[in-house]
Amino acid sequence: MAQFRLQGSKVLAVDLTGDAVKAKNGSMVAYDGRMTFKRMTGGGDGLRGMVTRRLTGESMTVMEVKGQGTCFFADRASEINLVSLHGDKLYVEASNLLCTDAALRTGTAFTGLRGGASGNGLFTTTVEGTGQAAIMSHGEAVALRVSPQYPLHVDPGAYIAHQGNLSQKFQSGVNFRTLMGEGSGEAFQIRFEGDGLVYVQPSERNTIGGDV
Repeated sequence: MAQFRLQGSKVLAVDLTGDAVKAKNGSMVAYDGRMTFKRMTGGGDGLRGMVTRRLTGESMTVMEVKGQGTCFFADRASEINLVSLHGDKLYVEASNLLCTDAALRTGTAFTGLRGGASGNGLFTTTVEGTGQAAIMSHGEAVALRVSPQYPLHVDPGAYIAHQGNLSQKFQSGVNFRTLMGEGSGEAFQIRFEGDGLVYVQPSERNTIGGDV
């Protein structure tokens, strides 16, 4: 299995020994050894994945990198965070997914109004199986624990990913920037309940629910 390691906080190094990874198209910045690069049409797992992504609007163009040596990935100087999966599922916005083990399965999941409020569409990308994934953030991401006793409220513009046995509810109400007098229009939040981790970034996206 490919070995993921960070070079600083903005470059991902992947050591390959004949195996493969899937990475965001155009994110390779350097490599040593012998590598082959193959664009994966539609960014999904086969024809079904391609059709699903076109229907849902969850756009993720990826390439398969295979070979012997080390390949380095980066994207617009974004911070990179490693996530280990052990048979579980990661939900991540397509724009925040940099690289995964080739053995991990990718798909889509319905987010409903949460996706619409965050400006990312009604579907999000899923990564499932055993292996590693690299996700990106604007500024250093923080993994926040959710437990049955302590649900978590997240600004949709700061959300990038989550994993574990979590349910999410989209709700309107006062948000963090509104409390400081910096927001306008109707504010939205995501309420996570259950047991798992939610990854948030300190730099928020523009949303359609006002200045969230």
